[in-house]
Amino acid sequence: MYQVVGVRFKKAGKIYYFDPNQLTINQDDYVIVETVRGVEYGKVVIAQKEVDENDVVLPLKKVIRIADSKDRLIVTENKDLAKEAYDTCCDKILEHQLDMKLVDVEYTFDRNKVIFYFTADGRVDFRELVKDLAAIFRTRIELRQIGVRDEAKMLGGIGPCGRMLCCSTFLGDFEPVSIKMAKDQNLSLNPTKISGLCGRLMCCLKYENDEYEAAKEQLPDIGEYVQTPDGKGKVVGLNILERVLQVEVNQGERVLEYTLEELVNNDSVSYQASE
Repeated sequence: MYQVVGVRFKKAGKIYYFDPNQLTINQDDYVIVETVRGVEYGKVVIAQKEVDENDVVLPLKKVIRIADSKDRLIVTENKDLAKEAYDTCCDKILEHQLDMKLVDVEYTFDRNKVIFYFTADGRVDFRELVKDLAAIFRTRIELRQIGVRDEAKMLGGIGPCGRMLCCSTFLGDFEPVSIKMAKDQNLSLNPTKISGLCGRLMCCLKYENDEYEAAKEQLPDIGEYVQTPDGKGKVVGLNILERVLQVEVNQGERVLEYTLEELVNNDSVSYQASE
């Protein structure tokens, strides 16, 4: 077992484990840590706890110290420098006539590197751009191409539901989302209604998907025949979450609703393929 703290560097970013280095660290403290990118400033979102070896990436990096007011001042200065770097890079992109869109700029805490995040439809030859930026900022330059989902996460916004985007508020990772999830939930397949600001399928399609899949395993498909307390009937509608079936009985004379529990409790449910 390893003693760790969970640190997050961006709002809704991934959580990384670090060795507390025998320091007394509480949740919501800000710490200075060593990362693969260099020295960074982050927020403790998981207090000290023990985790199994399989849950950490070894060797664990150590927390250097708990951040103080001087460190917070450096972070503020870095944000101001990043804004200036953003404007400078935009000018250089226009100068080199590159087909790319600059999304964000970030300084590492120790200012040993400036990271420029951009989107583009294809590959971009930015070698000359890097040379110009390195000459201006006199530090290591990294240009990182990101996808449209990452762009939405960085910029934020309001989704079709009227709430702030999930990806920019609490989602640490993007999970795969498929059109099948929308079909299983009987949602409109109109792309404008099931797509987010990024133009991809909305992440929230995943939230209830497991519940729908579990329910569909218990329920017959529309068009199948079931034996009900009122006789054999054809399933013409489903309320999946409520486990309610609409069934045509007496050769289509009536459409009655049955809960799955009613059918099971009466020991009369049996599915047959549509005839």
